[in-house]
Amino acid sequence: MAVGSSSDFHVAIVGAGIAGLALAIALHNKGVPFTLYEEAKEYSAVGAGIGFAPNGMRTMDLIEPRFRQLYDKICVGNKPENAQWVFFEGMLLEEGLGQDKAWCGNLKSAWGHHDYNRKSVRDAWAIEQSRAYFIPIKNVKFNKRLTAIREHPDKVVLEFADGETATTSVLAGADGITSTVREYVLQPLHPEQVAPVYAGAYCYRGVIPMSEAYEILGDLTDVAKFYFGHNQGAVTYRISGGEEFNFLLCKAEPNSDWALDGRVTEKVTHEEMMADFKDSGLDERFRRLLSTAKPVRWGFFHHLRTATYYRDRIALLGDSAHASLPFQAAGAAQGIEDALILSNILAELARDSARGERMSGPIGAGLKAYDSVRRPRAQKQLEQAYEVGKMIYFQHEETGDDMEKILSILQNDRLNWLWFHNLDEDVQRALGIMRAELKA
Repeated sequence: MAVGSSSDFHVAIVGAGIAGLALAIALHNKGVPFTLYEEAKEYSAVGAGIGFAPNGMRTMDLIEPRFRQLYDKICVGNKPENAQWVFFEGMLLEEGLGQDKAWCGNLKSAWGHHDYNRKSVRDAWAIEQSRAYFIPIKNVKFNKRLTAIREHPDKVVLEFADGETATTSVLAGADGITSTVREYVLQPLHPEQVAPVYAGAYCYRGVIPMSEAYEILGDLTDVAKFYFGHNQGAVTYRISGGEEFNFLLCKAEPNSDWALDGRVTEKVTHEEMMADFKDSGLDERFRRLLSTAKPVRWGFFHHLRTATYYRDRIALLGDSAHASLPFQAAGAAQGIEDALILSNILAELARDSARGERMSGPIGAGLKAYDSVRRPRAQKQLEQAYEVGKMIYFQHEETGDDMEKILSILQNDRLNWLWFHNLDEDVQRALGIMRAELKA
């Protein structure tokens, strides 16, 4: 429902990734004035695969019901009918892939849920659909690199690299893992939490035609896979209606640092990329797969600790707030959950503004409520994803390289709390916390 908001109340969103777009869609549908600022010259994406688990799709239904119909036209799950419930199936990266092991075969090493239906698309598709169908282009400004934030009692002033300034009531920072907004929020009291933390691993990633992938891996492409190995691993799954194959080939560097300050990728030569797995004992099929990847190392970084998602009139969402490792395929959905909660808070604040109320107190109460609901849940997800990463590389303290122990953890309804969470209750809880704070 649109709110009768005052033209004086305005939200600036910095960053047009999944979380920023979701917030823009939600605010547009609620009639809350906003401007979306994006550093790039146009909408852009990594070009990799993303998926929305049940919590992600339910959240998008609450933000924009028309999105599901478009998503269902292009998304794809596992190929076999009896494997639609599978999130991932575990195998080994070594020669033979573990197919002779007692724990492997007939989906015995798979984990998921029978109320879960795996679906994935390319992130570029999700961004394109958001742009084309749901966000007025007049609300979007490109080539806007945020360089400074200045707060006043009644407003936030944004300064951009091109010399332009903008004034807003609330700033929502969705500007990614190396977020300028995150630095502003955390630097005064928690400077050690500003920069993302290197998780001691990197990957090469690629998207190739399914026909090419099938020549290499055959029907192993049919079901999404985790391949486990000593200080190495791989993740594979189908995207683009089954026409393309997404993969990550990962290499762990225990107790290492990332040498490139401020950058999360490093271009290398094709020869350097192939040399990373030259003597690693992996199945030869994965060297063939690796040879199709772009020679770019993607460092695995995350925000392992974040003390707060807000400061005064400024909030963080998506990777700016809780960048996660990809091993629970939950990052996009968590950003959308942020957008749902934050948009409902902002819509109520816009109504208060329309009634002529002073806004500094309500904005602080609203963003505090957003933080109290979203931060514990997002934090739990990223900690679990970090733990799964250690299992993939056989670095986990309890399981080591014992696949039966690993599977016993992953198969024990590990993700039910994440997938089947009641987001409607989260919205009402956040609004209730804000209202109670204002009454107090």
